[in-house]
Amino acid sequence: MRRVLQALAICLSVGAPVKATELNVVVVELYTSQGCSSCPPADEMVEVLAQRDDVIALSLHVDYWDYIGWKDEFADPKHSARQRGYATAAGRRSIYTPEMIVNGVTDIVGAKPMAVAMAIQKHMEMAPKVLVQAARDGDEIQIEANALARNLGPMQVHLVRFQPQRVAKITRGENAGRTIYYSNVAQDWQVIGSWDGASDLSLQASLPGKLPAVVLIQGKDHGPIRAAAVLR
Repeated sequence: MRRVLQALAICLSVGAPVKATELNVVVVELYTSQGCSSCPPADEMVEVLAQRDDVIALSLHVDYWDYIGWKDEFADPKHSARQRGYATAAGRRSIYTPEMIVNGVTDIVGAKPMAVAMAIQKHMEMAPKVLVQAARDGDEIQIEANALARNLGPMQVHLVRFQPQRVAKITRGENAGRTIYYSNVAQDWQVIGSWDGASDLSLQASLPGKLPAVVLIQGKDHGPIRAAAVLR
């Protein structure tokens, strides 16, 4: 396990440093389950990614492994549906864990630090298509976005809250006897608006509570993630 994390850290350190003002933030979604014995290495990779300013890493717990002996207390059927949507958009017939989706485009099977690092670097080097800013004021957020390219197609504005760290003591199933720490556990995923990119976007939404959240601008029907912003 430690070797996987060391390898990821080394892979991510390769290449020229990126200044904070030039960040092209990359979104990494991990589809995981407490009932999956292959998932802990990928869960720990998210812990490494969550410490970076140029990556937004989210753990989306799915519910389709609950039947094998352990019900994932963080799972949400919406996460499973989102993963199925990615599979359908890519022409894949099945879904699995662990799977990482980078910027809504690149899927990576399992915990593969080199593949993850290469995908992140590839997307980071792409010219941004959308700029988004989000500001929090009490229980309200204000989202502003503008397109930097033409013909981006219909897009949706997603809002997802997350818990920076959660812990599970698993007593049954494939991971029985393990205590596992999870980073950036997603919850309350919702689509709060649509946008065609033809004019600037200005959108206000409700965000009660104190949990951090992420705003995503994503192509409709599980298309590319064009831009993202974190609200602390």
